[in-house]
Amino acid sequence: MARIKDFPDLIPVFPLPGALLLPRARLPLHIFEPRYLAMLDDCMKTPQRLIGMIQPRSVPQSDEKALHSIGCAGRLTAFSETEDGRYMITLTGISRFRLRQEVSGFTPYRRAEVNWEGFERDCGDDEQDSGFDRDKFFDVLKRFFTIHGLSTDWDSLTEADDELLINSLSMLCPLEPDDKQALLEAPSLTTRRETLVTLMEFALRGGPDEAMQ
Repeated sequence: MARIKDFPDLIPVFPLPGALLLPRARLPLHIFEPRYLAMLDDCMKTPQRLIGMIQPRSVPQSDEKALHSIGCAGRLTAFSETEDGRYMITLTGISRFRLRQEVSGFTPYRRAEVNWEGFERDCGDDEQDSGFDRDKFFDVLKRFFTIHGLSTDWDSLTEADDELLINSLSMLCPLEPDDKQALLEAPSLTTRRETLVTLMEFALRGGPDEAMQ
């Protein structure tokens, strides 16, 4: 089992809008930009093989892209190289982190000093959601999938355990980057499920356009 005290204070960060990684979940990525190919090469030379996924955010009156204060580090657990030098990789979520500061240097990719404290639960056993009403949840989910024209294997979804179900849907559902950030920052699985339901219900009501009428 991973331990926070063993994690490095400095990690490479990959600011990718809308890409959400959660602890114990898996995120497939297609790496082809030269700076991120360099990041991947450097990552594979480290014992932990960690990459921090983090959401960029706009800076008022500037073209600069800052970073949100909380991200999630994933361990590189699978990769394959294509004939033209690109990589297909999988990151497995290890723990969320709090951004301390970005670190400038000679790498073409971004790096940051991070703080792992406060996220010890991420390194523990799977979370449970004792108040999870699956019938009501799937009613909302099916209507949400319908309005977005999405299809899925409903039998597999209904058989998934609480954490796998909620975290997978949080990562895969078509939601705005700020909504994904809210799901990432949820302090517990129950809070994440409640946030996800709220976001889906908001979409079913028509979102901000209908709220303004």
